[in-house]
Amino acid sequence: MLGSEALALGVKLCRPQVIAAYPITPQTHIVECLAQMVEEGELSPCRLVTVESELSSISLVLGASAGGARAFTATASQGLALMHEILHWVAGMRFPVVLANANRALGGPWILYMDQTDSLSQRDTGWAQIYSASAQEALDMVPLAYRVAEAHLLPVMVVMDGFWISHTLEPVEAPEQKEIDRFLPPREDQLHLDLANPQALGAPTSSTTFYTIKKGIQEEMENLLKTFYQYAQEYASFTGRGYSMVETWDMEDAQVALVGLGGITGTARHTAKLLRRKGIKAGVIFPRLLRPFPKEEIRKALEKVETVLVMNRSLSPGMGGQLTQEIQSALYPLDSSPQVVDWLAGLGGIDPTPEAIKWAVIEALKGEERIWSRKNPDPQR
Repeated sequence: MLGSEALALGVKLCRPQVIAAYPITPQTHIVECLAQMVEEGELSPCRLVTVESELSSISLVLGASAGGARAFTATASQGLALMHEILHWVAGMRFPVVLANANRALGGPWILYMDQTDSLSQRDTGWAQIYSASAQEALDMVPLAYRVAEAHLLPVMVVMDGFWISHTLEPVEAPEQKEIDRFLPPREDQLHLDLANPQALGAPTSSTTFYTIKKGIQEEMENLLKTFYQYAQEYASFTGRGYSMVETWDMEDAQVALVGLGGITGTARHTAKLLRRKGIKAGVIFPRLLRPFPKEEIRKALEKVETVLVMNRSLSPGMGGQLTQEIQSALYPLDSSPQVVDWLAGLGGIDPTPEAIKWAVIEALKGEERIWSRKNPDPQR
């Protein structure tokens, strides 16, 4: 399946009742697949609504969730940016919406290719963010996202690389419907409109109440760091596929850690093996959760490493790579922190190849604090 088809299948298995659909490259396949499923009766009962913009899409699923429905939408890039205002509302009202984002660079200039600035720019909206590194993971993260959302009353963003995953064919194993039904029972929370139990949702409020709501979101994010493993273990019990908040490979004796989000970690794992053949003990770390950020797990994984090469596919101009900021924050409490190197590995569709990663590792070992990729970098330099 294409990664986008796999993610759509994951949505179908979760039995959403309302889907808001608006096309934008590279996520259009997701809502097209879901529209076909609804049309052919494979996904029923479900109301799929085609809207006129991404702002309408996120507003519609907010309303659907307020009505008690399990709701879904998908977007990318400028579409996610257009949703920004309502993303805050969905989180602040504690609605368990799930949104899929296929990463694509933000303009300007106008560009269709992939980087992760769109999703990382939404770190502060109150949405949990779960990243995928393959088509299989794109499918599996959707049931996990709904379980998280409805257990903690937090909206969840499932993120995958645009094109590299969304438009690439890979083998995928799908759980049976009965297994997902057991893992994900119907939504039962009380945070929705009910004629028998009138309440106001999102109404003007006092500063104290506002403060309390934001504090509650933070506390629930922290609770998720304690419960994610439980959900993942339960999911693994019938799929055989286990997931962690922080995925690690070859880190037991690593001197250099390659840290990244999503598909780049697959390339990094291959490259780490090549580096080990050359005598450089390299390992790979993938923080599957960006929000909440698993700082303690990151700290434990990196505390004995000499050099951390952060493979950023996003940029905060004036500060640097966004993932680098997260890693540095996690390592701050250590008495002796490893050297953290800020590598702007791939923006606007630049693909961090094994050769590029090897070159960046060599530059990092020389003591560079920030690295900008060059075209066709020479790994021997």
